[in-house]
Amino acid sequence: MKPKKEIIIEAVNLSKNYGSARGINNINLQVFDGEMFGFIGPNGAGKSTFIRTMLNFLFPTAGEIKIFGMDAVTDSSIIKENIGYVPSEVNYYDYMRVIDLLNFAASFHQNVDLGRIDYLCKKFNLDKTRKISELSFGNKKKVSIVQALLHKPKLLILDEPTNGLDPLMQKELFNTLKEAKKEGTTVFLSSHNLSEVERHCDRVGIIKEGIIVDIKDVSKINHNTIKKVVITTSKKINLKVKGISNSYYAKHELHFRFSGNINELLMELSKYDIKDISIFPLTLEDDFLEYYGK
Repeated sequence: MKPKKEIIIEAVNLSKNYGSARGINNINLQVFDGEMFGFIGPNGAGKSTFIRTMLNFLFPTAGEIKIFGMDAVTDSSIIKENIGYVPSEVNYYDYMRVIDLLNFAASFHQNVDLGRIDYLCKKFNLDKTRKISELSFGNKKKVSIVQALLHKPKLLILDEPTNGLDPLMQKELFNTLKEAKKEGTTVFLSSHNLSEVERHCDRVGIIKEGIIVDIKDVSKINHNTIKKVVITTSKKINLKVKGISNSYYAKHELHFRFSGNINELLMELSKYDIKDISIFPLTLEDDFLEYYGK
């Protein structure tokens, strides 16, 4: 029998209303110790509202949320000692130098190894001597990442952390997150980049109109049992083989999902004039778009 995992984030019937504007509604969610949890949804779905409620920037209208087993409202100060947070939009004091800001951030935590600041700045190619006002958006985002990591938090909450980062820095970020995860850090990652969520996360929650519509184990999204098939033909064809679903035509292309015997499909296709064929595994993006009716 596997030992029960510690619950790091637990939302119970959590709601936040803004009057006529959408917030979040009756969310029930658990994130476990040491996992990387993805959180996806389009703009306005409630992702940022949920994160701000976790951080006690917003007060719940109903329900509750606990972090490390403590109430996110009444125990907020204690909780934040063990959280690292990267916001989607970064705003700092323009007149401060990077190193002064990071030292200031370190002063809010106990026993921070200041050598770690140097290590992280080198890792993310960040010039500590420059003023915040002199930094590009991408470099400001790197400051927020270093700030979030410098005290080795038990929980990292990341809201669109790769926005503004070049591909090399994005790779460095996820390498760093993997290192932190191995050391026991739990990662909550909100992102519009579905391929990065699928590549790095253990589970993913999909939010739509303020409601969690599904929570998926990323490793079980496909198992290579269902394929996407796109066939280019000169005229419409009627395939008679088991396992075809969700079929539709778009211009001269027949699109469908296939869960049957691939050899039977290829034999059936040999009867027709096929100009081209593409076969892909299903992805997290396919699931996401299905929920949003695209």
